[in-house]
Amino acid sequence: MSKRGYAASKKLLTGLIGAPIAHSASPAMHERAAEALGLRDHYQLIEVAGADAAGLRMMLEGVRRLGFAGVNVTYPYKEAVVPLLDELAPGAAAMGAVNTVVARDGRLIGHNTDTTGFARAVAPLLAPSGNAVAVIGTGGVGKAIAFALASLKVSDLRIFDSETARAEKLASLLARHGGATVAKSVEDALDGATGLVNGTPVGMLPNRGMPVPATLLHEKMWVADAVYSPLITPLLAAAQAKGARMMTGRELAIYQAADAFELFTGLAPSTEVMGEAFDEVMAARSAAYHAA
Repeated sequence: MSKRGYAASKKLLTGLIGAPIAHSASPAMHERAAEALGLRDHYQLIEVAGADAAGLRMMLEGVRRLGFAGVNVTYPYKEAVVPLLDELAPGAAAMGAVNTVVARDGRLIGHNTDTTGFARAVAPLLAPSGNAVAVIGTGGVGKAIAFALASLKVSDLRIFDSETARAEKLASLLARHGGATVAKSVEDALDGATGLVNGTPVGMLPNRGMPVPATLLHEKMWVADAVYSPLITPLLAAAQAKGARMMTGRELAIYQAADAFELFTGLAPSTEVMGEAFDEVMAARSAAYHAA
């Protein structure tokens, strides 16, 4: 079905592939955004843990054949789906990671709205020049964040991953996009940094860990976290205590969802409406967590 076809029929089928995803705010954001545009969207959570290439191919074939406008893809499949798609948008091809798959005319096309979403979210935090930003974690979301920062002309991008080979692979991909330095440790990555982004799952409930020691944070830097459950992660709580500026995972979650929605439908959703839906999900989750 064409993008105009979705608008005309007023019905939309989208979803999310990953595991674990029961906590996702995506259904609320997408369905509420569609409602505001006079559409009815059913956003299906497709949670399958430990899927191999054959299992992923089967899920994607369902997306192709069952009338989906597209699906989002999250941990741990953002890189695994890449070779299974018919086509990749230039940004997704450059980094080898996909978080949005658009189904169009029987073809599956991979995009990465983590990159575009994070670029929109983080831009106000960046200084006009002299940016030294550390990215911790170089998996699917870490890749997207690093490419977003490169697109914003960050002059000194440092990346660190406990798996050095993975960080080195990302550095090679970034070589044509401004480049990045592979740090030997988190201390090395943060030495003189003006910004820090956590691109790992560390700090996501029920985990209460820190991706970097609190002693490395200070008031002259900004700190962002891709994790949004909880909204104020241990890292962000420590950043607040140090007087650093901070950005929660809320902005990334909303902007990547908005960009994905537009790819699915051809229609620009209200980020305000998506934000309200996100906030309601977070409030309900916080209440349930504290009641437990």
